Formats: sequence, C-alpha cells, structure tokens
Amino acid sequence: MSTSARKPPLQIALKIRRILGGKAGWNGVAVQFAFAAVLGWIAYEIISNARANLENQHIAAGFGFLSNNAGFDVNQTLISYTGSDTFLRVFVVGLLNTLVVSVVGIVFATVIGFIVALCRLSPNWLVSRIGEIYVEIIRNLPLLFQILFWYLAVLAALPNPRQSISLFGVAFISNRGLVIPQPIGQAGLAPFLTVLGFGIVTALALRIYARRALFQRGQMIRIWPYVLGLVIGLPLVAVGVFGLPLTVELPQLKGFNFAGGARIIPEFVALTLALSTYTAAFIAEIVRAGILSVHKGQMEAGSSLGLSRGTTLRLIVVPQAMRVIVPPLTNQYLNLTKNSSLAVAIGYPDLVSVWAGTSLSQTGQAIEIIAMTMGVYLLISLFTSFVMSVYGWRLNRSLGA
Repeated sequence: MSTSARKPPLQIALKIRRILGGKAGWNGVAVQFAFAAVLGWIAYEIISNARANLENQHIAAGFGFLSNNAGFDVNQTLISYTGSDTFLRVFVVGLLNTLVVSVVGIVFATVIGFIVALCRLSPNWLVSRIGEIYVEIIRNLPLLFQILFWYLAVLAALPNPRQSISLFGVAFISNRGLVIPQPIGQAGLAPFLTVLGFGIVTALALRIYARRALFQRGQMIRIWPYVLGLVIGLPLVAVGVFGLPLTVELPQLKGFNFAGGARIIPEFVALTLALSTYTAAFIAEIVRAGILSVHKGQMEAGSSLGLSRGTTLRLIVVPQAMRVIVPPLTNQYLNLTKNSSLAVAIGYPDLVSVWAGTSLSQTGQAIEIIAMTMGVYLLISLFTSFVMSVYGWRLNRSLGA
C-alpha cells in the first residue's frame, strides 16, 4: 500500500474517538475506560472472594466432582439411572426432565391458547364469555399457586391405586400418577423407523415439488397416492419382512400398586397442566390480538367466495396474523421453559431440583453447578429464539413480506 493511500494518524484518532466516545468525544472515551476498569476491579474482587471462601471450606474448584458417585435416586428418569451413577449423569437426567416438561407444555399451551383465542372471537356470546373468564382468572392467579392447586387439590384427592379410575381398561389414574401401556421395542424397530423416516422425508419433498409446480407453472400434481404409499405402504412392507417393531406391555394391579406399563408421576402431570393452562391464557390474548390486526375485509372476502368462517380463518386470516403472533409467542415459550424451574415446589426432578438443589447441597460446588445451570437455560432460550426466528423468516418469505 502506498503512503498516499494510508490514513493520517489524526484521522485514525478521530475515527476512534467517534466510535468509542460518540458525541461526547474524548470525554466519552475516558468515561468508558473508567467504567471498564471499575467492572474489572469488581470482577477481580468477586473471583478473589470466591476463591478464598472455597479454600476456607476446603472445596477444590473445578469439574472433577462430575465423575463422583451421586448417591441418591431420582423418581423419574428418561434414561437408565441408579444412585451409584455419577453426578454427570444426574445432570443429564435433570436436563432431560426439564426438556420433556417444557416441550410437552409448549405443545399443550399452544393448542389451548389457539382454541381459547378462537372462543373469545366467536360470535356466540356464551362461548366468548367462557373464553374471557378463563383468560381473566388464569392470568391473574400466581403460577406457583396453580401448580400447588393441581398437585394438592386435584391429583392428591384422587383415589389410591386399588380404587383407581380406569380408562378403557388399559390406563389408570390414581393419586400415584397415570399408568399407561408401555411400548417395548423389538428386532424390527430399527428397519421400521428407517423406512418410516425415508417415507416422511420423501413425502415432504414431493409436497414441496407439487407446491412449486402449482405456483410457478399452474400445474396441479396429485401426490396423495404416492404419500400414502411412502408413509403407510413402505412401513407395512417393513413389518411384513422384519416383524412387528413394538409390543405393548399393559399395566396390571398387583397388591397395592400396578406392575408393568409406564407410570407418569403426579408431579409431572401437575406441572404440565399448570404450565400449559397458565401460558395458554397469555397465548390466547396474543393470538386474539394477531387475528384482530388483520383487516376485517379479509373475512368478508372469504365469505364472498363462499368459504366458511373456519376455512377463512385457517387459510386466509391466521397465516397473515402469524407475522404479528410469532414474536410475542416466542417470549411465552421462553417464559414457560424458565417457569418450569418452579417444579422444585412439588418435588418434580427437573434440572433445578436435582442439579442446582440436591447435587449442590451434597458437593458444595456452587459456582460450577450454578454456572452450568445458567448456561443450560441460556442455551435453551437461544435455541428456542433461533427456531422461532427461522420460522418467522420463512413465514414472511412465504407471504411475500
């Protein structure tokens, strides 16, 4: 580079001043450096104090404790776990329990929220008032109170297993939870899942191709016979060749409890119901506001074309309203995930309960455990925001916004 092409030192200094100091000039630069120095000093004091406290309590810093035996049991695990397993496995167990209650809660809250929103917008006076009463009551009661209500006033009042409520003779509800048939994988499970996955992916590719052909060339391609063959026909062929992929183990009452089947503990049921119904009340208002943001002429246009009210909402109004609904809906998904930490109040073994609670009290590694817990919730929130952002981008693109 030639000398003439280089910027003079004065211009470089002025540019730095504009970037760091803004309109305040060099005074702003000095203030920012002073603020950074204060933050550095505070961080140093915190680290020094934590190190001194750990030395006084004879606690070794680091993550070596993850390989130690936990020494306690967990009443719900999605993977095999015993009290002799390590603290690292306890962390995985708590993380999976948090994820499953969050995912199930998000699905139920979304469905309930959309239904309540449509009820509030219904021209039927009674249905509309029922939706309004639901929203006003649920939104104004504390979530912790609702969790305790479902756990203590509803589930704890159910009969014992010997007098449990039977659902078609295959599932049973009692004060010890919900017992359902348990699927058990067989030798044909892997080929069945492989063929089913291939069929679903191919069917989705055919649907995308058919939509492009319709919008770009005006050509309508009938793909449903191929979809049925891929999604139903191929798995049936796999069953015929490799055998049944699953067998079902039914629960049976033996003595004072059930044997066999899969048991869903009452803590999970209470937490899922409370999180779903509570978040659904907020989602209902978000969906209602999104639908109302679409001009009423869209409903009138759909009616003029002979479409029913439900078809007009599903095909015309709701897709346009989703652009308004998605951003605040993402916040509610994040709130539900973080609110699942209230599970500690009823003993559900989520990440906060078994990891930031029991494991922390046994190891004393507060800094490491709290840091891992914070990191997990941060990653879950960032991933949820990313997925919803991608969905919003695809939605805007499909609507031509």
